[in-house]
Formats: sequence, structure tokens, C-alpha cells
Amino acid sequence: MAGKRLHKSRDRVIAGVCGGLAEYLGWDITAVRIIYALLTVFTAFSGAIIYIILMLLMPEE
Repeated sequence: MAGKRLHKSRDRVIAGVCGGLAEYLGWDITAVRIIYALLTVFTAFSGAIIYIILMLLMPEE
């Protein structure tokens, strides 16, 4: 992962956070979105708070 930077993706649905994570990790964007949605539901929606924090902190591409 040398040289990679975490940033918001242009392939976005809301803010590009999941797309940016998928690009950084080299995963499929749809898989990251599904995993993130499931984790949000099963952790009493704490994923929504993390998403908002990442949305504010992650730089644009």
C-alpha cells in the first residue's frame, strides 16, 4: 500500500467514503457498501456516526 492515499471517491452515492475505502483497499465498491451497511445495522447504527466523521475528515480526490 505504499504510495496510496485515502481520499473520497468520485464514484459516490452520498459522500464517497465507501468508494474511497474500496479504492484504498483494492476491493469492489459494491462489496464495501454492503459490508458497511451490514456493520452499521448490526452495531446499533454506530456506523452512521463513523461515516459522518469520515465524510468530514477525508480529503477530496
